Parts: sequence; C-alpha cells; structure tokens
Amino acid sequence: MSSILSKVKLPYLLLLPGFLFLFTFFILPIVNLAQTSTQTPIAGGDTGEYEQTFRFANYIDAFVENREQFARSFIFAICATLLALAIAYPLAYAIAFKSGRFKNILLVLIIAPFFTSFLLRTVAWKQILGEEGFVVPPLRTLGIIGESTTLTSTSFAVVLGMTYNFLPFMTLPLYASLERIDPRTMEASGDLYANGITTFRRVTLPLSMPGVVAGTLLTFIPAAGDYVNAAILGNPNTKMLGNVIESRYFRIVDYPTAAALSFTLMAAILILVTLYIRKAGTEELV
Repeated sequence: MSSILSKVKLPYLLLLPGFLFLFTFFILPIVNLAQTSTQTPIAGGDTGEYEQTFRFANYIDAFVENREQFARSFIFAICATLLALAIAYPLAYAIAFKSGRFKNILLVLIIAPFFTSFLLRTVAWKQILGEEGFVVPPLRTLGIIGESTTLTSTSFAVVLGMTYNFLPFMTLPLYASLERIDPRTMEASGDLYANGITTFRRVTLPLSMPGVVAGTLLTFIPAAGDYVNAAILGNPNTKMLGNVIESRYFRIVDYPTAAALSFTLMAAILILVTLYIRKAGTEELV
C-alpha cells in the first residue's frame, strides 16, 4: 500500500521544484505588483513612500496619461512581427528544404546573435544606420533618401532593431514546423498537377501554420514590452510603454503608476494573444 502511495506522490514531488521556482519568482512578484498598483502617496511623506488605499483609478489614470505610448508599443510590435515573418519564412523554408548538408551551419548562424549581448546588438544597429554606416550613403547615392534624412533616432530604426533582435524567435519555430512536413505530400501535390505556388498555398503554408502562430507569438509578446530598442535607436517621440514603465520605476519613483501600466500591458497582450490563437484555430496552444 505504501509503495502505491509513493508512486502516486512521485509525480507531484518531481513538480515541486518547478512550482517553488514559479511561486518565488513569478507568482509572488505578480502579487506584489498588484498590491503596488492600487497604492497612493503618503500625505507629507517622502518621495517613493506609498500606502495601500485600493485606488483602482490608478489604472484609468495611467492608461489615459500614456495612451499614445500604449498604442505605439503595439503598432511597433505588430510591424516588427510582420517584418520578421516576411524575412523568416523564406529563410526557414530554404534551410528546411534547400540547404542540404549546410543545414546545421545555417541553424548555428541563426542563433549566433544570442552569443552576444542584446544591448551590444542594438548599439551595433545604431552604428550601422548612422551617418558613417554602410546603409545611409548608398541610399543617398541612389536618391532613395534625401541628403538631410537620417535613419537613426526614428521609428524606422526602432522597428528595424526589434525585427533583428527577435528574428531568431520567428525563424526557429518556422523551421521546426516546416522540417516536419513530409516531402511526399508536396510530391503528391505535384502529381495532381499543382504548380509551385498552388502547392505552397494549399499544402506547405497550412501545414506550417503551427510554426507561424508560435513564431508570431514569440516575437510579438517580447516586442510589445521592449524598451531597449526604443531607448537606443529612437527619440523622445518614439518612446514605448516599456520606456514609460522603466522611467516611472527608476527615475520618477512612481511605483503605483508603473505597476498599473505593467498590469494593463500584460492584460492587453493576454487578450490579443487569446483572440489571435482562437482566430488561427489553434486553441490547444493556449
């Protein structure tokens, strides 16, 4: 009897370390964040001193005051996600079906940027898009941009930096999904007189949709909360919600507003992700 009970308890014991980790580093901080979001400053207290008054109007005030940055965060994240998808899908397709014996080398090159700091990679783009970089002079020579046009400190630079930094998160799920497709299904499509475009539209793309959904989620979620790219590659007019939260926490020392903005951002991302997954027909990923 004791051996049966021990076998029943064993799975729960194996889950215990993971649960303790999540409880300590995820649940407790979330609870603390929720408590902070409804606090108000102590009358006559020093800067950064707050008391719990359960003022839920903090959420409304925080959203109204920063609605522009809120909208900009999602616009930038959507643009970066779509651009990453446009780049990553052909890349993943080529690696999965056309790379041959170079497949492993190309996969290593995809994850190679992770060997360096996220911050350094972002700073590098500031140099690439700068006046002395190798992008601006050729564009001016071709007449694509004017002599006074700059690419740094613009929305374009922020979106481009986000696209580059999160591109592996899009490419790897797409590759994994495409690599699992049985080549015989595409051969069967050809046997049924389907051309390459029809085969891709009716066979390859539908079978790779789990990778598309996973890749877009892995790109959009961190991109919506990013603040490094906007801080380094942008300007005050391209600030995202992450920059506002960082400023409220560490500079202005307005903890309730920062916490309320964090919760609002998490809730908005959760709602959008849920709607997107249901629309894509992959509810099992929730």
